[in-house]
Amino acid sequence: MVKQSWSQLLREIFSTIFCVCECLRIRCSGATGQFALQLAKLAGNHVIGTCSSKAKMDYLKSLGCDRVINYKEENVNKVLKNEYPNGINLVFESVGGQMFLDCVNNLAVKGRIVVIGAISGYQDNSAWEKNKSTSSTPLTMKLLVKSISIRGFFLNNYTKDIPAHSKKLFNLVVMGKLQSRVDPTPFVGLEAVADALDYMYARKNIGKLVVSLKDEEFLSRL
Repeated sequence: MVKQSWSQLLREIFSTIFCVCECLRIRCSGATGQFALQLAKLAGNHVIGTCSSKAKMDYLKSLGCDRVINYKEENVNKVLKNEYPNGINLVFESVGGQMFLDCVNNLAVKGRIVVIGAISGYQDNSAWEKNKSTSSTPLTMKLLVKSISIRGFFLNNYTKDIPAHSKKLFNLVVMGKLQSRVDPTPFVGLEAVADALDYMYARKNIGKLVVSLKDEEFLSRL
């Protein structure tokens, strides 16, 4: 486990939040949010802020917030979907509950959420009470207390990186530093595709499954 000092961690977080993202959603009217908003604007970001009153809206606008959403008067999910169809690049989230879900549902491709709290569930304990059916603590609290990062990876979003990394992987195979195993079970002909899928879904394969059009082609891969 690599240990980081507080200064290193904060530098990493703020450089990520305020220098990389293009569109940032923050609950801005609280003690932390007002600073997050101003730092985000100083770094040149478009900032969307949420709050609960006209007075708070006026304050956020005075700080330079680009789009202020009063969640008592507007539906956050609908506003984000209609006005930001490409999604939000980064969310600085401290509310939890439905707000957290609305943020997740409106993230852009490669978007990120930094969870710093779940204030909507503090008074009724829903922020940390275990789900009765699953006996599981709410996800936002799990992320918060351990400063956990969860990152999805869908290959189609990284097609431009495939050639360079494929070359690196191929070189590692050639050098004998990376093993590439093909399952020896023979699947030959197009009619064998369904059998190969059943074999894979049954979790029987060890390594890559190959369906060959001819016996000779299959043998050449082993």
